[in-house]
Amino acid sequence: MLLAELQNHKLPAEFYQRPTLEIALELLGKVLVCVRPEGVAAGYIVETEAYIGQDDPACHAYKGLTPRNKTMWGEPGLAYVYFTYGNHWMLNTVTERADYPAAALLRGLQPLLGLDLMHQRRQLDQLKGKPADYKLANGPGKLCQALGITGALNGFSLQSEELFIANPPAEAALPPFEVVQTTRIGITRGMDSPWRYYVAGNKSVSKT
Repeated sequence: MLLAELQNHKLPAEFYQRPTLEIALELLGKVLVCVRPEGVAAGYIVETEAYIGQDDPACHAYKGLTPRNKTMWGEPGLAYVYFTYGNHWMLNTVTERADYPAAALLRGLQPLLGLDLMHQRRQLDQLKGKPADYKLANGPGKLCQALGITGALNGFSLQSEELFIANPPAEAALPPFEVVQTTRIGITRGMDSPWRYYVAGNKSVSKT
């Protein structure tokens, strides 16, 4: 029932056709849903980062258009999925307008649906003791692994049935929360830009 409600409340295409910083902030509390052959997994977005244009030294577009980053030049509302550090997929939402490379990286997710499937994918059950659910997707690479997001979804519309972001129904929304704004993390350039947002006190944030 909740999945059907989420499918009926996808963020409209117009949501992504705005300044990236606004989008990165407003994605907090929204629900990311991924439907794969093995099942459905979803969670609340609790941490994001913005990357904006060729003037941003931390943005993949800084050195121009490449086969890897060409999705960033596409229509806003596409999923930009890339491989990094030799073993992690990362998910971004393309923002602003076509031919202008900008995106919001999804860094942390609080699990909502498909927790058993997330545990299987993350293989946390192989560890001693029962791992806490908040560790399933508290980082951008973990998020993609938990939801089954790979490069096969790069360029998918976030209006699709396979991958989308939705407004949760009121009865399933996160409690009211405060937002923390900080500089970006995990990068070596553009570290001074305060373009990272996260839900204060949420354990599924990658680093506080």
